[in-house]
Amino acid sequence: MDSRVSELFGGCCRPAGGGAGGALRGRGGAAPGGVGGSSKAKKKNGRSRGGKANNPPYLPPEVSSDSRRLKLVNPSQYRFEHLVTQMKWRLQEGRGEAVYQIGVEDNGLLVGLSEEEMRASLKTLRRMAEKVGADITVLREREVDYDSDFPRKITEVLVRKVPDNQQFLDLRVAVLGNVDSGKSTLLGVLTQGELDNGRGRARLNLFRHLHEIQSGRTSSISFEILGFNSKGEVVNYSDSRTAEEICESSSKMITFIDLAGHHKYLKTTIFGLTSYCPDFAMLVVSANTGIAGTTREHLGLAMALKVPFFIVISKVDLCSKATVERTVKQLERILKQPGCNKLPLLVNSDDDAVTAAQQFAQSPNITPIFTLSSVSGENLDLLKVFLNILPPLTNSKEQEELMQQLTEFQVDEIYTVPEVGTVVGGTLSSGICREGENLVVGPTDDGKFLRLKVCSIQRNRSACRVLRAGQAATLALGPFDRSLLRKGMVMVSPEMNPTICSVFEAEIVLLFHATTFRKGFQVTVHVGNVRQTAIVEKIHGKDKLRTGEKAVVCFRFIKHPEYLKIGAKLLFREGVTKGIGHVTNLQAITTKENGLEESLGPGQLSF
Repeated sequence: MDSRVSELFGGCCRPAGGGAGGALRGRGGAAPGGVGGSSKAKKKNGRSRGGKANNPPYLPPEVSSDSRRLKLVNPSQYRFEHLVTQMKWRLQEGRGEAVYQIGVEDNGLLVGLSEEEMRASLKTLRRMAEKVGADITVLREREVDYDSDFPRKITEVLVRKVPDNQQFLDLRVAVLGNVDSGKSTLLGVLTQGELDNGRGRARLNLFRHLHEIQSGRTSSISFEILGFNSKGEVVNYSDSRTAEEICESSSKMITFIDLAGHHKYLKTTIFGLTSYCPDFAMLVVSANTGIAGTTREHLGLAMALKVPFFIVISKVDLCSKATVERTVKQLERILKQPGCNKLPLLVNSDDDAVTAAQQFAQSPNITPIFTLSSVSGENLDLLKVFLNILPPLTNSKEQEELMQQLTEFQVDEIYTVPEVGTVVGGTLSSGICREGENLVVGPTDDGKFLRLKVCSIQRNRSACRVLRAGQAATLALGPFDRSLLRKGMVMVSPEMNPTICSVFEAEIVLLFHATTFRKGFQVTVHVGNVRQTAIVEKIHGKDKLRTGEKAVVCFRFIKHPEYLKIGAKLLFREGVTKGIGHVTNLQAITTKENGLEESLGPGQLSF
């Protein structure tokens, strides 16, 4: 891209998926037809007002756009309705939000608009947004150096749907980092709306156990929510809001998954990363200690599971500027190593935050870095701007395809709630789950699936009647016996024929092992929400493996069969031994092999 474009918007690229014509471009899918909004540019033989040759900066051309160059200034009624239809389409593709760039030609030329034309275009855009039930927020404005006798501007505008019927955009962010790096404190400040006192007051509301409060260290997985309304304003627990009020007021919800930093709780951290399917990961690094303890390990886990991550350097109020710069350089050096191949992007302004959010979603190699303090609040707003604009990784088409499949819900947590009964928490992998629906859950230790009924659903601590693919929730199962459930089970539609197995094959890479990896070695295997010890039955084509080598390995679960899918990501560990891979083959257990037909009891179902 031309260096002048980088200077213009802090190095930003056009957001993914735009499709506008004329001088108005948008993120959220390439719409049929174009959206005009530029005035006709006056060219002066390629020379600027200073008389020097001027090559105007460009953005990449739109993939599917209309070459018509119509203004957004007082459009006709027919044209206005056409623009509204396009906005509806873009909002649907962007799952409720889209970013428009006003003053950009179809071919990417940064033409800009005059002050009067820009004001009229924004007025028209606001009318369009009102028509579809959305709000607009100006993200940033910049003057563009183009052949003209008067200053011209381009503007980026966020269009976001007003929340209706709990259909807010929900992004899950896993929080990683070494112990004492300030993860829980940062989440407390973001979600409670109050700065920390320097002694960990902000994190007290996040802890779930007494020993966590006493030690100041997270040992379990907790969830915190941060909302943004249709105007991009923060909605959190300040002003005595409840979780239900936050959900009702928010168009976009960030669900933070607070994971443990201590090495002793590594299995809990891995379970949180594999089972809760986070969209992004936030790696928190303390400015005064730098990369220490489990920081490298957590970074490696995020990369192994291909979770896009950004970095937050906390506690900058405790350090000198030189110490913070040293920590930043240390991180940049690691990110640029051959194993990572990341491009660090240090965020120092609102412009940088907008640029980082847009590029981060487009390119897996971009890694934004924030430096902030939970005590002084320094640069905290930059992180909020970034989270507000951060788009989802999946579009509406992929979401629709998942919703059309049969229901499949991963069981990650199991509770007993007084006067409610058994409650399970997890993520709906596919399909749609409704209140009152009949499902089956399994596999049990002997491979059976049990009938049950979903009595009620809660999403982000507020009641919900319908759960869609990709959403996390808790389901009340009424009087169902809790002892029959365990983590790693799935609740599926009775029409599905789930594949369960005790023996499976996976193509793996051995990341580290002190000696040689042989047949008979026992490891803890993580596949999605499944976590169980397995024995290496066979290494195909080899007798042993050493660090860095690849092979297809046959594993056997030692306790009970599990529900697996071919292609699922796999991570295994045992002490310092670690490896990653994906499932390539399943030795499915059939009904007769497992004796299900002969041993069916009341309330049990075999396939």
